Amino acid sequence: MNAQPANGWRAKMTVIAVSFALVASVSAAVLWPMSLGHAMDLTHEQLYAMTAPGVVFVYGSSGKEGMVGSGSLVRSDGLILTNAHVVLDQTTGSPHDHLWVAVKPDRVTGNFDEDLKNRFPAKVQALNRDLDLALLKVTDPLHAVPVLPLGDSDQVRIGAKVVAIGHPEQGGLWTLTTGVISAVRANYGDVPSKHMFQTETSMNRGNSGGPLINGEGRQIGVNTAIARRAKDGLTITDVNFSLKSNVAREWMATEGVTFERAQEGTRPDGSTAGTVTTEESSKAA
Repeated sequence: MNAQPANGWRAKMTVIAVSFALVASVSAAVLWPMSLGHAMDLTHEQLYAMTAPGVVFVYGSSGKEGMVGSGSLVRSDGLILTNAHVVLDQTTGSPHDHLWVAVKPDRVTGNFDEDLKNRFPAKVQALNRDLDLALLKVTDPLHAVPVLPLGDSDQVRIGAKVVAIGHPEQGGLWTLTTGVISAVRANYGDVPSKHMFQTETSMNRGNSGGPLINGEGRQIGVNTAIARRAKDGLTITDVNFSLKSNVAREWMATEGVTFERAQEGTRPDGSTAGTVTTEESSKAA
């Protein structure tokens, strides 16, 4: 997906022109909607309630121009996974001079100024231009913000139900769209190991860097690209691409990021759930 310039984020938010390019310590582990080893069949409403708080709004600017995208909190010390093109200045190819993220409010009101109040400065920890991946980390502490656990993309089959959460251009913040896995693509764009899911799940500029989530509430892809027009001008619909989570996991491992096995915990309603804990890493700290 290509990033879209924004002449000041407030003006863009006013006209809902959200581009598609796209915490230090968290005091509590995150509870997830499944007991260990026992997946639950969640409704779209349940999936959104469980996973949307782990999705962030990403804004980067260099001078007057800015870009908007999405990202997901993947580690309890505030590490954010997104696309490289979300955080890079299109002119210089370097990370934006200024980056900040916003975490989801308890209730999305539809008022952009209100919904983006919880903003935190961030910096780029690592990026890979070929895979179009980046890691961000906020520079101020966040408290009790949930992470979005990574699933095993190798276990995902064509036809599996998925949802995407992000900030599509001219749409609302923390928008939920639904669909299925349509196909798989290996070495996308002739880039070795850049393996993608193709999905009909609606995506637009602004969804870049956000998660593709399976029916168990785990991220199985990083939403990366959309196809809209063929070389001969023919319109293309419902062809969107999400980088497989195992590709992201393997890349993060090269950056020193590791994840522990899920442990059991209890949700607020008293039912059993899985918690995701993480190991600290000096390379991505």
